[in-house]
This record gives sequence, C-alpha cells and structure tokens, in this order.
Amino acid sequence: MKKKIFKVALGIEYNGSAYHGWQYQSFASNIQEKIEFALSIIADHPIRVYCAGRTDAGVHSTGQVVHFYTYAIRSNYSWVIGVNSYLPNDISVIWKHDVPDDFHARYSALSRRYRYVIYNHYYRSSIFYQGLYYFYKKLNITSMNLAAKYLVGEHDFTAFRSSRCQSNTPIRRILYLNIFRVQRNLVIIDIIANSFLHHMVRKIVGCLLEVGTSRKKDFWIKDILKSKNKNFSILTVKPNGLYLVQVTYSSLFKLPNIPIGPFFI
Repeated sequence: MKKKIFKVALGIEYNGSAYHGWQYQSFASNIQEKIEFALSIIADHPIRVYCAGRTDAGVHSTGQVVHFYTYAIRSNYSWVIGVNSYLPNDISVIWKHDVPDDFHARYSALSRRYRYVIYNHYYRSSIFYQGLYYFYKKLNITSMNLAAKYLVGEHDFTAFRSSRCQSNTPIRRILYLNIFRVQRNLVIIDIIANSFLHHMVRKIVGCLLEVGTSRKKDFWIKDILKSKNKNFSILTVKPNGLYLVQVTYSSLFKLPNIPIGPFFI
C-alpha cells in the first residue's frame, strides 16, 4: 500500500552568528543542515526543506518559513517541541502548519520583510554585540527617511546588488521602507519588498548611514539608483544587525500570524 504524503510548513527562528548562512554547504556549518537533521530524526526518514529566503552568513531570522514532504504522522507537539530537542539553542521551530500541495515556501511568498537593527550610541554594547550593528555617530532619522522615499516602488536595483548575485533580473519592488528610533539607542530600518537581491538590504543600509551622518544629501541615493552600476562604491554593512522578520503569503494558506519578534515593535 502506497504511503500518503503530507506537506508541512514550519516557522523558523535563528541566530545566524555561528553559521555560514542558511543554505547547505559541505565545508561550513549551516542552518539548513541542522534543521534537516532534526526533522529526519522525528520523521524517521530523510527530510529535505525548502525555505522562503536563503539568508547570508551571520544573518538572523525571527520569521523564516520552510516546507517539506513527509509520510510520517506526528503531532504538532512533535514537529515543534520534538524537533527543537534535536536543534542547537540558536535555532528553533516556532510553529507548524499543514499546507496544500500548491504551497511553496519560496515561490508562494508575496513579500519578505527585513529589519536592520543599529545600536546607535557612543559606547558599544557587550550584551548585544552579535545581534545588533554598532554605529557610534549620531544619525538624522528625518534625512534617512527622505532618502528612503527614492527607493520605494519598482526599480532596477543593479547598483544595490552584490557582484556575486545570481538573480536573472535586478528589478525589485520595495513596498515599504521606514527608519525609526526605539527608545534612545536603537535605530531600526524596516523594509518590505516582493523579494531582494544578494546584499541589497545591507547596501541600502550603508547608503542610508551616509545620509544619516550628513556625509551625503538625501537625493544622492536617487543618483546611485539611476546609475545602475553594481561597482558603485557603497558600504555593505555587516550582517549581524540583519533579520528576516516576516514572509507574507495569501490568506488562503491560513498560516499562523506570528508577532515580528524580539527587539521589535
């Protein structure tokens, strides 16, 4: 008798500091390998997962989504708590949901939301050094938001892509981009797009910091965008302040609506 195949989606949270990114690599520690190992133990057969967004080395997530196929019948408790018991402390499953066969963690996604978190203070933090980007110069949030307006909408983001970017097209649509301060020392750059190019968010943040310190005027970002030059000299900020916080899908899939996560409002 042929076994019934189930398609399952999981929400994943991780601190990417110790990993060489999401994707499986034989030469370095990665998040995909850890999750597949834990799932395979619970399912009692090999599991392959497919994610919404392949984050780079050092990048974190509070809202990664994956899917996989299994013929194992397990409770929600087993797929969450059971799998977590085989995962390192810096990776967690936070929810499980059965999905139809037409669901795909990557290709069904309508948008991705990233937040870049900056510890903006004269003195560095010893507590949050892994999870935040330390920047000691005072930032002008108003100027940064003026510059951000030039990036909203559908554009050719060639100038904001890595030289190693493998995407077939540089065209992306930014739906929302806002910079705000939490309390006094945290600055958050909140960005939603249909999808992102390799290093796109980190290069955008680098440009916004130039504007925020008054080294550049807000319309400078517009000039970079129009240049379509990926060799344009732009600071690519470190990955430790970057979080994939949310992936949006059609409400027809009825995925859990989870709050964005720690540090965030």
